[in-house]
Amino acid sequence: MADLTSLLPLTLVLTALVPAVVIFFLPERREGARRSVNMTGALAKVVLVVVLIVGVARGADYEWRRALLPGIDLVLRVDPIPLLFVTLSSLLWLTTTVYAIGYLEAGQRRSRFFGFFSLCVTATIGIALAGNLVTFLLFYELLTIATYPLVAHEGTRRAVRGARAYLVYSLFGGAVLLAGVALLHVLAGPVEFGAYAPLAGLVATQPGPLTLAFVLLIGGLAVKTAIVPLHGWLPRAMVAPAPVSALLHAVAVVKAGAYGVVRVVHDLYGVDLVLELGLLTPLAVLAAVTIVYASLRALTQDDLKRRLAFSTVSQLSYVVLGITLLSVAGLTGGLVHLVHQGIQKVTLFYCAGILAKKVGVTKVSQMRGVGRRMPITMAAFTVAALGMIGIPPTAGFITKWYMGIGSIDAGQSWVVPVLLASSALNAAYFLPALARAWFQDPEPAKEGTGEAEGSTARTSESDPWLVVPTVTTGASVLLVGVLAASPLSPLSWALSISEAVIGS
Repeated sequence: MADLTSLLPLTLVLTALVPAVVIFFLPERREGARRSVNMTGALAKVVLVVVLIVGVARGADYEWRRALLPGIDLVLRVDPIPLLFVTLSSLLWLTTTVYAIGYLEAGQRRSRFFGFFSLCVTATIGIALAGNLVTFLLFYELLTIATYPLVAHEGTRRAVRGARAYLVYSLFGGAVLLAGVALLHVLAGPVEFGAYAPLAGLVATQPGPLTLAFVLLIGGLAVKTAIVPLHGWLPRAMVAPAPVSALLHAVAVVKAGAYGVVRVVHDLYGVDLVLELGLLTPLAVLAAVTIVYASLRALTQDDLKRRLAFSTVSQLSYVVLGITLLSVAGLTGGLVHLVHQGIQKVTLFYCAGILAKKVGVTKVSQMRGVGRRMPITMAAFTVAALGMIGIPPTAGFITKWYMGIGSIDAGQSWVVPVLLASSALNAAYFLPALARAWFQDPEPAKEGTGEAEGSTARTSESDPWLVVPTVTTGASVLLVGVLAASPLSPLSWALSISEAVIGS
């Protein structure tokens, strides 16, 4: 039984890796087989996550460990914080898989797409379960490699340029992260997440090198977290197909960076050490600057996906800002935003993909009257956008409420104006788009062109592969807010983690 228990973390990784290998060898014409492999892997992962949640709730320990180099192990471990991230990734991978099946058409190299798609999820699960820095680094670099072909999938010059920008930024970030891992290994030997003693014992004799290692680690992670000024790759990567954009923004790449920052601060250095070294205030200021700057940039974007991209840059730093607030409420807000931002942003990108695919709407200026043509899609978009603003009772309101009271509890009341400014800017770049979609008349038809862009004619929203995941995640934005007090809600989960971290 112990052996089976130790294999569960590895099995979770294999539920994405095995489908990736199988799909790569499937001929393009085997659509049914590819669809079956995709769905089987995604469903198996969800089932296994449920098993792990039940086991952890009962006090079970899950760890898989194998020697990699002398004194360095590959470690996959299931703890409450990793399990929160794994649960998000598994559920959104399932919905994004369904969405991508409906989105990609024949001749769009679907075997290659879904193969790298599954590899990307493999890397994300490995990052979530990594028990030490070396394991984290290996999966983090695999994520970079697996995502590049997805960004460049369409093969146009613009797509290749966007993918190259992503690759250059990510390789630079990976190199900086590697330097931090190497320096920490020299200072303290193999350091595992949750083992604070090796680093705490060095603070009296090696404060400078410990600080440098922290800066290198956070600097490397800041690229995928899209912290200003290392955010430039993200808007350029919006040339990718909508399922990839959803994956980048809600499930994998940027979320992996933010999750890494959480682990370095709270599971590697620990609260006491980062306080003693004075490392949190600079990080908090940088996150606040990113929140406001990216929101201002989003205001100027007419391209819908680029507007959403800058929104992501801003929203990710909520996670970073939250974990610098050393109060239970502040950390709760940062952790739960890993989930809330994910379901809100994936919904927005699902909707953007449907608008582009069905009615050719890719810009905010083209959204006149589109709510009348695609009411289901725009209803989901509206709920997610209101969540980003922080309108109750959406998921986004829960995040901002806890971060606001958490900043006051932590004696960092300057954060409250940042949150208010961000909400005002969120409203400024989302509400005009919603007003245009629901309340403005469509563009008149042009003579001789048939149906006009923005025509009042109802567009079919009957494709379940596109509509079902969009409605599901859109409804979740409301449900996790309305049911926030439930013991099974993401908020309750994040709150219990925060109480354990801050209390210890």
